Amino acid sequence: MNIPETLKYSSDDEWVKKDGDTYLIGITDFAQDQLGDIVFVELPEVGDEFDKDGGYGSVESVKTVSDLLAPIACKVVEVNPALEDAPETLNSDPYGEGWILKVEATNEADLDELLSSGDYQKRVDEA
Repeated sequence: MNIPETLKYSSDDEWVKKDGDTYLIGITDFAQDQLGDIVFVELPEVGDEFDKDGGYGSVESVKTVSDLLAPIACKVVEVNPALEDAPETLNSDPYGEGWILKVEATNEADLDELLSSGDYQKRVDEA
């Protein structure tokens, strides 16, 4: 299971990466593996705002539909347009081309509550 040390993680299997003044958000390798083949991604609109743990969309796979929950309070500044035509990118490259949102943090303190790669690895091992 790939768990990059440079990212922060939520207990809901999403990752956060600092990207200049903004943050990228996506689902983890563990999440995409559990979901199976992803066939559709419902994304929010640019400008939408979400509280920490607020639902911002969903991922549909051949197995199930899972809600996407914001790992930090944020305002959406960009959504990944590639996911509309190629949702399977979440399976093939969850930490790269499979990013879901680019956001501005609206509560920086939320970042302190995210898991390190080591803590996330422990969570995955217990799953």
